Amino acid sequence: MTASNNIILNNTEIEQKIRRIAYQIYESNHKEKEVIIAGIAENGYIFAEKLAVAVSKISDVQVKLCKVTIDKKNPLKEVHTSLSSQEYKNKSLILVDDVLNSGTTLIYGIKHFLEVPLKRFKTAVLVNRNHKKYPVKADFKGISLSTSIKEHVVVEFNKNETIAYLM
Repeated sequence: MTASNNIILNNTEIEQKIRRIAYQIYESNHKEKEVIIAGIAENGYIFAEKLAVAVSKISDVQVKLCKVTIDKKNPLKEVHTSLSSQEYKNKSLILVDDVLNSGTTLIYGIKHFLEVPLKRFKTAVLVNRNHKKYPVKADFKGISLSTSIKEHVVVEFNKNETIAYLM
């Protein structure tokens, strides 16, 4: 588990970040009937589920979840999604991950979705770190954090509590 002095976001703070990002998603999609929230497996998808619930609570925009599976060790392998490309074609889509570190996972996820025409495309992360090796940014972010290259951000989604900490 974590040492309490390494916590960067506690459960309450994460819930606040989720609510704020949900409002930002709604603000940029208030004219849409439906929005696709695509979460990168594993933690990105859990974060996407929480965002979907929050957006549904504050708006009448229909939210459709999509699970995105990327081989993080070999991101050039084919990306798989739980929705067919026809289900998100010409829709507004938000690609979600828990932590934006180097940008590798997010950029390969973006590449996959660029093969289908979208109405609007945005990205959302809980923690945005400043160690990108790709020109990718988070449109919606919970917190931006400057860390050393040796430090690692971990987000734990447990049944009753979510916590983000530095290792």
